[in-house]
Order: sequence, then C-alpha cells, then structure tokens
Amino acid sequence: MLTFPDYRSLLARRDGDVASLTFNRPERRNALTHEMMSELSDAFARVTAEVARDPVSLRALVLRGAGGFFCAGGDIGFMKELPPAPPDGQRDPLVAPYRAFGDTLLELNRLPLPVIAIVDGPAAGGGFGMACASDVVIMHESARFGIPEPRAGFIPSQVLPMIVRRIGEGLARELAVTARMMDSREALAAGVGQHLCADETAIQAVLTRTLNDIRRGEPGAVATVKRLVLMCATESDAAVLDAAALDLIRLLRGAPARAGMKAFLEKKPPPWAP
Repeated sequence: MLTFPDYRSLLARRDGDVASLTFNRPERRNALTHEMMSELSDAFARVTAEVARDPVSLRALVLRGAGGFFCAGGDIGFMKELPPAPPDGQRDPLVAPYRAFGDTLLELNRLPLPVIAIVDGPAAGGGFGMACASDVVIMHESARFGIPEPRAGFIPSQVLPMIVRRIGEGLARELAVTARMMDSREALAAGVGQHLCADETAIQAVLTRTLNDIRRGEPGAVATVKRLVLMCATESDAAVLDAAALDLIRLLRGAPARAGMKAFLEKKPPPWAP
C-alpha cells in the first residue's frame, strides 16, 4: 500500500486512486533545492512501486505548488553559496547533484500512470520542465512559463530536453536567448498546457473531468500507450512500430482486454471504470 513519509519540502497524500504532491515552500515561490529534488525522487519511486504492485489501485498523480506558485525554478539563495572549486583536473562535486535533477525529471516523465500538473503563478526553469514532463497541464490565468536563468548569469541545465520536445526548437530558442516569461495564453497556444481556467472552481471542474476520463482507460493500456508516445521522441519509427505491435498482441491476449471488449459489445462499462 502506498505511503509517503513526512517530507520537509513536499505535501504528499493519497485520496483513493489519486496521489498528490504539492511543492511546499511558498515563502520561496516553491523554488527547488537539492532536498526537494531528493524528496520528489523518493515520491516518484513510491508511486512507481505502487503501480507495479497493483495497477488499478492508483490511477493518476497530481502535481501542484502551494501558495499560488507552481515552482520558480532553482533557489538562488541556495545556489549562490558554493563550496570551493576542486583542483584543476578533478571533477567538480557539484556536477552529480545537479545532474541528479535531470534523472528525477526523467523519472517523472516515464511514470507508468498519467501525471496532471496544475499550474498557477510562475513555472520557471525546473518548474517549467516538470510541467513539460507531465501528461496534462491545467493552467490558471496567472500561470507564467520560461527559462529566465541567463538573467542571473547561469542556465537551466536539466530541463531543456523536456521543454524542447513540448514546445519545439524554435520557440525554445527564442525563450532561451531572451529569458522572457510566457503568459498563460501564449503557453496554451504553444501547447504547454491543454486547459486554461479563470479560477479555482474551473480548475477543479477540469481536474474532475480529466480524472474521470483517465479512469475509463484500462491502466495497463494507458501505461503502455504513454510509453510508446514517449518512444516516438527518441526511437526510430520502425522501433516504435515493432514495440507497438508486440504490446498490442500482449494486451489483446490479456484478461483486461477480453473483459473490455466484451463490455464494449454489450454496451456496459468495463470492470476498471467507476
């Protein structure tokens, strides 16, 4: 059974078949620290293990920020205090923890269940990357997205693949060299998010509708098609088609598909649907 520890930087809970993670440093606009990224990695591992244990028990993960802020990227207050650089020729010890953030993004990106990000306020740098690693993004009108790090003299090192794949190279290049922030309407047009909401009531209505849609899909089929969609960005067409053919036959020969097709023909809900 899925349980979360008492994290210092996250609020984690499970409500029935939905897990929720809330970035909980509102006094810093939920800016990222190494501790927060370690806690996120732990939470993602627990979610993955729960889905492996029982695919039907957990149907979605919802990400959100506390205090009206999604995530303002890396916390400069922590980043400016660096240990001394190592002697010439030695690997800088800071490379590994920053690279670990990229691994955490990859964990989020490949979670075997739908991930819904609810974004209000700034989603900069790492926050932008986590939104782009989510399957569904619900935006409040206050949402803003960008990679403003160059204005402070550094770069968004680990989020670029997620952002480029979501919005395309052209817009990503423009955002990179100008460091400007997109507002929610531009982000909607660019495909960062799929839903734009005026208030919390509208957000909750979209979230409820999205979760109901997700629950109509068989969990194994949903996880499989998500994996195949992700493969399209990194594998050849032939490799994706080969994998899809194998996955299709595997699913068709399984009990869930037989039950689902029977329910469809009888015009009844499948056994996994609410």
